[in-house]
Amino acid sequence: MNRTDTDARTRTRTRTRTEDRPVVLVDEHAHAWSPETARARFREGLTGPTAGVAAGHTQVNLISVPADWAYDMLLFCQRNPKPCPVLDVTDAGSWTTVLADGADLRTDLPRYRVWRDGELVDEPTDVRAYWRDDLVSFLIGCSFTFEWALSEAGVPIRHVEQGRNVPMYVTSRQCRPAGRLHGPLVVSMRPVPPPHLAAAIRESGLLPAVHGSPVHCGDPSGLGIEDLGRPDFGDPVDTEPDDIPVFWACGVTPQAAVMASRPPFALTHAPGQMFLTDARDEQYRVA
Repeated sequence: MNRTDTDARTRTRTRTRTEDRPVVLVDEHAHAWSPETARARFREGLTGPTAGVAAGHTQVNLISVPADWAYDMLLFCQRNPKPCPVLDVTDAGSWTTVLADGADLRTDLPRYRVWRDGELVDEPTDVRAYWRDDLVSFLIGCSFTFEWALSEAGVPIRHVEQGRNVPMYVTSRQCRPAGRLHGPLVVSMRPVPPPHLAAAIRESGLLPAVHGSPVHCGDPSGLGIEDLGRPDFGDPVDTEPDDIPVFWACGVTPQAAVMASRPPFALTHAPGQMFLTDARDEQYRVA
């Protein structure tokens, strides 16, 4: 990892340790909400990790960049499809998406991040005050979507069980650069008991539009991760002694690219606090 990416990783860790503390959604029935109900609650100011919310409906990452950076972002996603599987791209200035009828991308996520020159400057629950007419938004598949398949296959989802945000790590692997954008791969980690490893790989692999199969299993040092107890985003999770750490490409990767490449402006979701779409998870299953 070069100095720029090391500095970005350090800035990320120091600025997310407080904001990404475990937050359990206040309604114990959140898994049964419709996407419309979830978006309305977030619009009213409810925040927290969205794993398990509106179960069965697809969740997505969000990044909005100025139009003169949009081609670079599209090319970055095309060249790095594992961490950046694009499900929709908006017209410049539009805050709507075909993935959620009547939704507003400026208000309907639990929490956002505002970036200027690669620096995190705010984490509001509403970005209407920051919105620009030249912003192009990319909606990128999220691994929360395949968790229903893992759960149905009997794979325990530790962060959901423990009411925590999924742990995410900046790795030593570099993404393929595109124009002005470059940066390291970010991964999410789920501890998997050995008897369930094959099912976790198989079931996630059937959903390539939401990151698909893992990029690494086992020793985290193979990804340059020094301490699983200190994720760069999200929260550490408690593991069982025989659990195998399994790593999936993560849609926070564009945020790492923002920190490394320093575009003048960007809006993103807060890690783990996703946009709930009307799409059903099964739509993205390939078999």
